[in-house]
Amino acid sequence: MAQHSRESHAWFLLVVGLLAWLVPGGGHFVLKERKRALIIFATIVLTFFIGLYIGSIGVINLFGTAAIYVKAAQIMNPPIVLVLGHHSASGIYPVYCWPSEIGQVYTMTSGLLNLLCIINAVYLAHLRGDELAGD
Repeated sequence: MAQHSRESHAWFLLVVGLLAWLVPGGGHFVLKERKRALIIFATIVLTFFIGLYIGSIGVINLFGTAAIYVKAAQIMNPPIVLVLGHHSASGIYPVYCWPSEIGQVYTMTSGLLNLLCIINAVYLAHLRGDELAGD
């Protein structure tokens, strides 16, 4: 019985983490942290779109010559970044100089914030699972 409980807890943690990546704040929403989920969603989405506004979708350079840390940070955004990266790979949206760098910084920051929120959601889910097991 304890093995089944551990497996279901591991699956729950995986689902929370996946939801937190798919929709910023989604993991917290499942954990009934509604206000926190809304704040996370607004912060990450606004930061990401400000980066796109400053530098166009050309700053999403997942398949081009961008540094690996840029790609890694941007991929931590929700999966929409994969679609935008595919569109920007065509070269239709060139961006140069400061707007490119500033846009990349904003989109990377939103990805890293999302990573922190994913980790926090999984950690909170883990703690709540331990509390339930202790009761």
